[in-house]
Amino acid sequence: MITAPVRDRVAGLTADDLPAYLYDLAALRAHAASVRAALPARVELYYAAKANPEAPVLAALSGIVTGFEVSSGGELAHARAAVPGAPLAFGAPGKTPAEIATALRLGVELFHVESEHELRLLGALAARLAPERTVDVLLRVNLPVAPEALDGVALAMGGRPTPFGIDPADIGGCLRVLDGPDRASLRLRGIHAHLASGLDAAAQLAVAGQIADWAAGLSERHRIPLPEVNVGGGMAVDYADPAARFDWAAFGAGLAGILDRYPGLTLRIEPGRALTAYCGWYATEVLDVKRSHGEDFAVLRGGTHHLRTPAAKQHDQPFAVLPTEHWPHPWPRPGVRDARITLAGQLCTPKDLLARHARVARLRAGDRVVFAMAGAYAWNISHHDFLMHPRPGFHYL
Repeated sequence: MITAPVRDRVAGLTADDLPAYLYDLAALRAHAASVRAALPARVELYYAAKANPEAPVLAALSGIVTGFEVSSGGELAHARAAVPGAPLAFGAPGKTPAEIATALRLGVELFHVESEHELRLLGALAARLAPERTVDVLLRVNLPVAPEALDGVALAMGGRPTPFGIDPADIGGCLRVLDGPDRASLRLRGIHAHLASGLDAAAQLAVAGQIADWAAGLSERHRIPLPEVNVGGGMAVDYADPAARFDWAAFGAGLAGILDRYPGLTLRIEPGRALTAYCGWYATEVLDVKRSHGEDFAVLRGGTHHLRTPAAKQHDQPFAVLPTEHWPHPWPRPGVRDARITLAGQLCTPKDLLARHARVARLRAGDRVVFAMAGAYAWNISHHDFLMHPRPGFHYL
Protein backbone atom coordinates (compact mmCIF):
# COMPACT_ATOMS: atom_id res chain seq x y z
CA MET A 1 0.00 0.00 0.00
CA ILE A 2 2.92 2.37 0.74
CA THR A 3 5.71 2.63 -1.82
CA ALA A 4 9.28 2.35 -0.55
CA PRO A 5 10.18 6.03 -1.24
CA VAL A 6 7.14 7.20 0.74
CA ARG A 7 7.85 4.82 3.65
CA ASP A 8 11.47 5.98 3.83
CA ARG A 9 10.54 9.66 3.75
CA VAL A 10 7.89 9.25 6.46
CA ALA A 11 10.42 7.46 8.67
CA GLY A 12 12.79 10.40 8.32
CA LEU A 13 10.28 13.09 9.29
CA THR A 14 10.11 14.46 12.81
CA ALA A 15 6.84 14.72 14.71
CA ASP A 16 6.78 18.45 14.02
CA ASP A 17 7.10 17.71 10.28
CA LEU A 18 3.70 16.01 10.43
CA PRO A 19 1.09 15.94 9.04
CA ALA A 20 2.50 15.76 5.54
CA TYR A 21 1.36 14.91 2.06
CA LEU A 22 3.69 12.69 0.08
CA TYR A 23 3.40 12.11 -3.65
CA ASP A 24 5.32 9.36 -5.45
CA LEU A 25 5.73 11.01 -8.84
CA ALA A 26 7.57 8.05 -10.34
CA ALA A 27 4.66 5.79 -9.40
CA LEU A 28 2.26 8.37 -10.85
CA ARG A 29 4.10 8.46 -14.17
CA ALA A 30 4.23 4.67 -14.34
CA HIS A 31 0.50 4.39 -13.65
CA ALA A 32 -0.40 7.09 -16.18
CA ALA A 33 1.84 5.45 -18.79
CA SER A 34 0.08 2.11 -18.24
CA VAL A 35 -3.28 3.81 -18.73
CA ARG A 36 -2.07 5.46 -21.92
CA ALA A 37 -0.73 2.13 -23.21
CA ALA A 38 -4.13 0.48 -22.65
CA LEU A 39 -5.94 3.02 -24.85
CA PRO A 40 -6.20 3.00 -28.65
CA ALA A 41 -4.21 5.62 -30.51
CA ARG A 42 -7.41 7.46 -31.49
CA VAL A 43 -8.34 8.01 -27.84
CA GLU A 44 -7.00 11.24 -26.36
CA LEU A 45 -6.23 11.19 -22.63
CA TYR A 46 -6.86 14.48 -20.84
CA TYR A 47 -6.24 14.82 -17.08
CA ALA A 48 -8.99 16.60 -15.11
CA ALA A 49 -6.86 19.02 -13.10
CA LYS A 50 -9.61 19.54 -10.51
CA ALA A 51 -8.68 16.17 -8.98
CA ASN A 52 -5.23 17.42 -7.95
CA PRO A 53 -3.81 20.57 -9.53
CA GLU A 54 -0.44 20.61 -7.70
CA ALA A 55 2.17 21.88 -10.17
CA PRO A 56 4.58 18.92 -9.70
CA VAL A 57 1.68 16.52 -10.34
CA LEU A 58 0.75 18.31 -13.58
CA ALA A 59 4.40 18.37 -14.63
CA ALA A 60 4.78 14.65 -13.93
CA LEU A 61 1.79 13.89 -16.18
CA SER A 62 2.94 16.21 -18.96
CA GLY A 63 4.13 14.25 -21.97
CA ILE A 64 2.04 11.22 -21.00
CA VAL A 65 -1.43 12.73 -21.15
CA THR A 66 -2.63 14.48 -24.28
CA GLY A 67 -3.63 17.60 -22.34
CA PHE A 68 -5.40 18.97 -19.28
CA GLU A 69 -9.04 19.79 -18.58
CA VAL A 70 -9.48 22.89 -16.40
CA SER A 71 -12.64 24.16 -14.75
CA SER A 72 -12.05 27.80 -13.75
CA GLY A 73 -10.06 30.85 -14.64
CA GLY A 74 -7.77 30.13 -11.71
CA GLU A 75 -7.16 26.55 -12.79
CA LEU A 76 -6.43 27.49 -16.38
CA ALA A 77 -3.93 30.21 -15.40
CA HIS A 78 -2.28 27.79 -12.96
CA ALA A 79 -2.11 24.97 -15.51
CA ARG A 80 -0.77 27.25 -18.23
CA ALA A 81 2.05 28.28 -15.89
CA ALA A 82 2.73 24.76 -14.56
CA VAL A 83 2.75 23.00 -17.95
CA PRO A 84 3.36 25.72 -20.54
CA GLY A 85 2.49 24.62 -24.02
CA ALA A 86 0.30 21.70 -22.95
CA PRO A 87 -3.14 21.61 -24.64
CA LEU A 88 -5.93 22.84 -22.36
CA ALA A 89 -9.67 22.27 -22.52
CA PHE A 90 -11.86 24.67 -20.54
CA GLY A 91 -14.96 23.02 -19.10
CA ALA A 92 -17.42 23.47 -16.19
CA PRO A 93 -20.71 25.39 -15.93
CA GLY A 94 -20.95 29.03 -14.97
CA LYS A 95 -17.98 30.40 -16.90
CA THR A 96 -17.80 34.16 -16.34
CA PRO A 97 -17.03 36.64 -19.13
CA ALA A 98 -13.73 37.42 -17.39
CA GLU A 99 -12.78 33.72 -17.30
CA ILE A 100 -13.64 33.23 -20.96
CA ALA A 101 -11.60 36.32 -21.84
CA THR A 102 -8.67 34.95 -19.84
CA ALA A 103 -8.95 31.62 -21.62
CA LEU A 104 -8.92 33.34 -25.01
CA ARG A 105 -5.94 35.46 -23.99
CA LEU A 106 -4.01 32.39 -22.82
CA GLY A 107 -4.75 30.53 -26.03
CA VAL A 108 -6.92 27.74 -24.63
CA GLU A 109 -7.34 25.22 -27.42
CA LEU A 110 -10.84 23.93 -26.72
CA PHE A 111 -14.00 25.04 -24.91
CA HIS A 112 -16.66 22.70 -23.50
CA VAL A 113 -19.79 24.82 -23.95
CA GLU A 114 -22.63 24.34 -21.46
CA SER A 115 -25.52 26.37 -22.96
CA GLU A 116 -26.66 28.44 -25.91
CA HIS A 117 -26.08 31.61 -23.90
CA GLU A 118 -22.51 30.57 -23.12
CA LEU A 119 -21.95 29.75 -26.79
CA ARG A 120 -23.15 33.22 -27.82
CA LEU A 121 -20.99 34.84 -25.15
CA LEU A 122 -17.94 32.88 -26.28
CA GLY A 123 -18.57 33.84 -29.90
CA ALA A 124 -18.92 37.53 -29.09
CA LEU A 125 -15.79 37.60 -26.93
CA ALA A 126 -13.78 35.57 -29.45
CA ALA A 127 -14.75 37.91 -32.28
CA ARG A 128 -13.64 40.91 -30.22
CA LEU A 129 -10.59 39.54 -28.37
CA ALA A 130 -9.22 36.90 -30.73
CA PRO A 131 -10.46 37.79 -34.23
CA GLU A 132 -7.40 36.17 -35.80
CA ARG A 133 -8.18 32.65 -34.56
CA THR A 134 -10.91 30.05 -34.80
CA VAL A 135 -12.08 28.76 -31.42
CA ASP A 136 -12.89 25.06 -31.24
CA VAL A 137 -15.89 23.99 -29.17
CA LEU A 138 -17.48 20.80 -27.95
CA LEU A 139 -21.14 21.05 -27.00
CA ARG A 140 -21.66 19.43 -23.60
CA VAL A 141 -24.97 17.57 -23.74
CA ASN A 142 -26.99 16.12 -20.88
CA LEU A 143 -27.90 12.95 -22.72
CA PRO A 144 -30.86 10.70 -21.88
CA VAL A 145 -29.01 7.44 -21.23
CA ALA A 146 -30.69 4.23 -20.10
CA PRO A 147 -31.62 4.66 -16.39
CA GLU A 148 -29.89 1.42 -15.35
CA ALA A 149 -26.61 2.76 -16.76
CA LEU A 150 -26.35 5.23 -13.89
CA ASP A 151 -27.82 3.13 -11.08
CA GLY A 152 -25.76 3.34 -7.91
CA VAL A 153 -23.18 5.82 -9.21
CA ALA A 154 -21.39 8.07 -6.74
CA LEU A 155 -22.30 11.26 -8.61
CA ALA A 156 -24.64 11.74 -11.57
CA MET A 157 -24.05 14.85 -13.67
CA GLY A 158 -26.38 13.83 -16.49
CA GLY A 159 -29.11 11.50 -17.62
CA ARG A 160 -31.53 13.38 -15.33
CA PRO A 161 -32.34 17.03 -14.45
CA THR A 162 -29.03 18.71 -13.51
CA PRO A 163 -27.38 22.12 -14.07
CA PHE A 164 -24.73 20.46 -16.25
CA GLY A 165 -24.74 20.56 -20.03
CA ILE A 166 -27.34 21.29 -22.69
CA ASP A 167 -30.73 19.60 -22.88
CA PRO A 168 -30.85 17.59 -26.13
CA ALA A 169 -33.97 19.54 -27.13
CA ASP A 170 -31.88 22.73 -27.16
CA ILE A 171 -29.06 21.48 -29.35
CA GLY A 172 -30.77 22.82 -32.46
CA GLY A 173 -30.49 26.38 -31.13
CA CYS A 174 -26.77 25.93 -30.58
CA LEU A 175 -26.32 24.59 -34.11
CA ARG A 176 -28.12 27.65 -35.49
CA VAL A 177 -25.75 29.92 -33.56
CA LEU A 178 -22.80 28.04 -35.02
CA ASP A 179 -24.25 28.53 -38.50
CA GLY A 180 -24.89 32.24 -37.91
CA PRO A 181 -22.83 35.45 -37.79
CA ASP A 182 -20.37 34.07 -35.20
CA ARG A 183 -19.44 31.01 -37.25
CA ALA A 184 -16.21 32.68 -38.41
CA SER A 185 -14.84 32.70 -34.86
CA LEU A 186 -16.27 29.37 -33.61
CA ARG A 187 -15.81 25.86 -34.97
CA LEU A 188 -17.86 22.91 -33.75
CA ARG A 189 -15.55 19.93 -33.19
CA GLY A 190 -17.98 17.56 -31.54
CA ILE A 191 -19.90 16.48 -28.45
CA HIS A 192 -18.97 16.26 -24.77
CA ALA A 193 -21.00 14.21 -22.28
CA HIS A 194 -19.57 13.61 -18.82
CA LEU A 195 -22.56 11.97 -17.18
CA ALA A 196 -21.42 10.25 -13.99
CA SER A 197 -18.61 9.49 -11.58
CA GLY A 198 -17.88 6.09 -10.06
CA LEU A 199 -18.51 3.80 -13.04
CA ASP A 200 -16.62 0.54 -13.51
CA ALA A 201 -15.19 -0.33 -16.93
CA ALA A 202 -18.26 -2.17 -18.21
CA ALA A 203 -20.65 0.61 -17.18
CA GLN A 204 -18.31 3.28 -18.50
CA LEU A 205 -18.16 1.52 -21.86
CA ALA A 206 -21.93 1.20 -22.06
CA VAL A 207 -22.32 4.95 -21.49
CA ALA A 208 -19.50 5.77 -23.92
CA GLY A 209 -21.19 3.73 -26.62
CA GLN A 210 -24.49 5.54 -26.11
CA ILE A 211 -22.74 8.92 -26.31
CA ALA A 212 -20.93 8.00 -29.53
CA ASP A 213 -24.13 6.64 -31.10
CA TRP A 214 -26.06 9.80 -30.16
CA ALA A 215 -23.35 12.03 -31.64
CA ALA A 216 -23.32 9.97 -34.85
CA GLY A 217 -27.10 10.32 -35.13
CA LEU A 218 -26.87 14.08 -34.62
CA SER A 219 -24.19 14.31 -37.30
CA GLU A 220 -26.31 12.37 -39.77
CA ARG A 221 -29.54 14.28 -39.06
CA HIS A 222 -27.96 17.71 -39.46
CA ARG A 223 -25.36 16.71 -42.05
CA ILE A 224 -22.53 18.20 -40.05
CA PRO A 225 -19.14 16.66 -39.28
CA LEU A 226 -18.57 15.79 -35.60
CA PRO A 227 -15.05 14.33 -35.60
CA GLU A 228 -14.59 14.31 -31.80
CA VAL A 229 -16.58 12.89 -28.90
CA ASN A 230 -15.55 13.35 -25.27
CA VAL A 231 -17.10 10.66 -23.06
CA GLY A 232 -15.84 12.25 -19.83
CA GLY A 233 -14.15 10.76 -16.79
CA GLY A 234 -15.50 9.37 -13.54
CA MET A 235 -13.69 6.02 -13.65
CA ALA A 236 -14.39 4.16 -10.41
CA VAL A 237 -11.96 4.31 -7.48
CA ASP A 238 -12.78 1.94 -4.59
CA TYR A 239 -11.62 3.31 -1.23
CA ALA A 240 -12.93 0.22 0.56
CA ASP A 241 -10.74 -2.04 -1.59
CA PRO A 242 -7.63 -0.18 -2.80
CA ALA A 243 -6.46 -3.26 -4.70
CA ALA A 244 -9.58 -3.21 -6.89
CA ARG A 245 -8.57 -1.02 -9.83
CA PHE A 246 -10.48 0.20 -12.85
CA ASP A 247 -9.94 -2.29 -15.70
CA TRP A 248 -8.13 -0.07 -18.17
CA ALA A 249 -7.29 -2.97 -20.50
CA ALA A 250 -10.94 -3.95 -20.89
CA PHE A 251 -11.94 -0.29 -21.23
CA GLY A 252 -9.36 0.30 -23.96
CA ALA A 253 -10.50 -2.78 -25.84
CA GLY A 254 -14.11 -1.63 -25.60
CA LEU A 255 -13.25 1.84 -26.88
CA ALA A 256 -11.49 0.20 -29.83
CA GLY A 257 -14.78 -1.50 -30.66
CA ILE A 258 -16.59 1.85 -30.64
CA LEU A 259 -13.93 3.34 -32.91
CA ASP A 260 -14.31 0.42 -35.31
CA ARG A 261 -17.96 1.43 -35.75
CA TYR A 262 -16.97 5.04 -36.49
CA PRO A 263 -13.69 5.03 -38.46
CA GLY A 264 -13.35 8.84 -38.66
CA LEU A 265 -13.98 9.48 -34.98
CA THR A 266 -11.56 10.60 -32.26
CA LEU A 267 -12.62 9.78 -28.69
CA ARG A 268 -11.44 11.71 -25.65
CA ILE A 269 -11.56 10.76 -21.97
CA GLU A 270 -10.73 13.01 -19.01
CA PRO A 271 -10.08 10.99 -15.83
CA GLY A 272 -8.90 12.77 -12.70
CA ARG A 273 -9.13 10.72 -9.50
CA ALA A 274 -8.41 7.45 -11.33
CA LEU A 275 -5.00 8.76 -12.41
CA THR A 276 -3.70 10.39 -9.23
CA ALA A 277 -5.55 8.95 -6.21
CA TYR A 278 -3.19 6.01 -5.77
CA CYS A 279 0.01 8.07 -5.89
CA GLY A 280 -0.57 10.30 -2.84
CA TRP A 281 -0.43 9.66 0.92
CA TYR A 282 -1.29 11.70 4.00
CA ALA A 283 1.02 10.88 6.91
CA THR A 284 0.43 11.91 10.49
CA GLU A 285 1.03 10.99 14.14
CA VAL A 286 -1.21 9.60 16.88
CA LEU A 287 -1.45 12.22 19.63
CA ASP A 288 -3.63 10.25 22.04
CA VAL A 289 -5.60 7.03 22.41
CA LYS A 290 -8.66 7.03 24.64
CA ARG A 291 -11.78 5.04 25.41
CA SER A 292 -15.24 6.63 25.46
CA HIS A 293 -18.50 4.84 26.30
CA GLY A 294 -17.05 1.49 25.32
CA GLU A 295 -15.37 2.58 22.08
CA ASP A 296 -11.72 3.35 21.32
CA PHE A 297 -10.55 6.54 19.63
CA ALA A 298 -7.19 7.68 18.31
CA VAL A 299 -6.73 11.45 18.06
CA LEU A 300 -4.35 12.40 15.25
CA ARG A 301 -2.45 15.50 14.25
CA GLY A 302 -4.37 17.13 11.42
CA GLY A 303 -7.70 15.77 10.28
CA THR A 304 -10.39 16.40 7.71
CA HIS A 305 -9.38 20.06 7.36
CA HIS A 306 -6.35 18.58 5.56
CA LEU A 307 -7.90 15.42 4.10
CA ARG A 308 -11.56 16.08 3.45
CA THR A 309 -12.18 13.07 1.20
CA PRO A 310 -13.63 10.73 3.87
CA ALA A 311 -15.98 13.44 5.14
CA ALA A 312 -17.03 14.46 1.63
CA LYS A 313 -17.64 10.89 0.44
CA GLN A 314 -18.71 9.47 3.83
CA HIS A 315 -16.22 6.63 3.68
CA ASP A 316 -13.28 5.34 5.72
CA GLN A 317 -9.90 6.28 4.31
CA PRO A 318 -7.59 3.25 3.99
CA PHE A 319 -4.45 3.49 6.14
CA ALA A 320 -1.41 1.68 7.45
CA VAL A 321 0.24 1.98 10.87
CA LEU A 322 3.98 2.63 11.04
CA PRO A 323 5.00 1.80 14.65
CA THR A 324 7.37 4.16 16.45
CA GLU A 325 9.11 2.68 19.47
CA HIS A 326 10.35 5.92 20.99
CA TRP A 327 8.17 7.12 23.92
CA PRO A 328 9.62 10.19 25.67
CA HIS A 329 7.30 10.34 28.70
CA PRO A 330 7.62 8.64 32.13
CA TRP A 331 3.93 7.63 32.25
CA PRO A 332 2.36 4.65 30.47
CA ARG A 333 1.87 4.91 26.73
CA PRO A 334 -1.83 4.86 25.77
CA GLY A 335 -2.75 2.38 23.07
CA VAL A 336 -4.82 -0.63 22.02
CA ARG A 337 -4.10 -4.15 20.78
CA ASP A 338 -6.24 -6.23 18.44
CA ALA A 339 -9.09 -3.74 18.59
CA ARG A 340 -11.44 -1.69 16.50
CA ILE A 341 -10.72 2.00 16.77
CA THR A 342 -11.98 5.24 15.22
CA LEU A 343 -9.34 7.65 13.90
CA ALA A 344 -10.27 11.29 14.52
CA GLY A 345 -8.57 14.60 13.88
CA GLN A 346 -8.00 17.72 15.97
CA LEU A 347 -11.12 19.65 14.99
CA CYS A 348 -13.81 20.61 17.47
CA THR A 349 -16.50 18.64 15.69
CA PRO A 350 -17.58 14.99 15.92
CA LYS A 351 -17.55 14.88 12.11
CA ASP A 352 -13.75 15.08 12.01
CA LEU A 353 -13.37 11.34 11.36
CA LEU A 354 -10.93 9.74 8.95
CA ALA A 355 -11.75 6.07 9.58
CA ARG A 356 -14.41 4.43 11.74
CA HIS A 357 -14.11 1.23 13.78
CA ALA A 358 -11.04 0.10 11.88
CA ARG A 359 -9.34 -3.12 12.97
CA VAL A 360 -5.73 -2.62 14.13
CA ALA A 361 -3.25 -5.12 15.56
CA ARG A 362 -1.73 -2.37 17.69
CA LEU A 363 -1.96 1.41 17.76
CA ARG A 364 -0.31 3.69 20.33
CA ALA A 365 0.23 7.35 20.95
CA GLY A 366 3.35 8.32 19.04
CA ASP A 367 2.83 5.81 16.23
CA ARG A 368 2.48 7.09 12.69
CA VAL A 369 -0.52 6.57 10.47
CA VAL A 370 -0.26 6.86 6.69
CA PHE A 371 -3.51 7.26 4.77
CA ALA A 372 -3.44 5.92 1.24
CA MET A 373 -5.35 7.07 -1.86
CA ALA A 374 -4.82 10.72 -0.92
CA GLY A 375 -3.64 11.84 -4.34
CA ALA A 376 -6.99 13.27 -5.52
CA TYR A 377 -9.76 15.44 -4.06
CA ALA A 378 -7.88 15.62 -0.77
CA TRP A 379 -5.93 18.74 0.20
CA ASN A 380 -7.38 20.82 -2.64
CA ILE A 381 -11.02 20.37 -1.47
CA SER A 382 -10.33 20.74 2.26
CA HIS A 383 -11.32 23.62 4.56
CA HIS A 384 -7.72 24.51 5.40
CA ASP A 385 -8.24 27.46 7.69
CA PHE A 386 -10.81 26.06 10.11
CA LEU A 387 -9.31 26.41 13.65
CA MET A 388 -6.11 27.78 12.04
CA HIS A 389 -4.03 24.63 12.59
CA PRO A 390 -0.67 24.52 10.78
CA ARG A 391 -0.77 23.42 7.18
CA PRO A 392 0.81 20.07 6.26
CA GLY A 393 4.15 19.67 4.58
CA PHE A 394 4.37 18.56 0.94
CA HIS A 395 6.92 16.12 -0.41
CA TYR A 396 7.23 15.19 -4.08
CA LEU A 397 9.33 12.07 -4.52
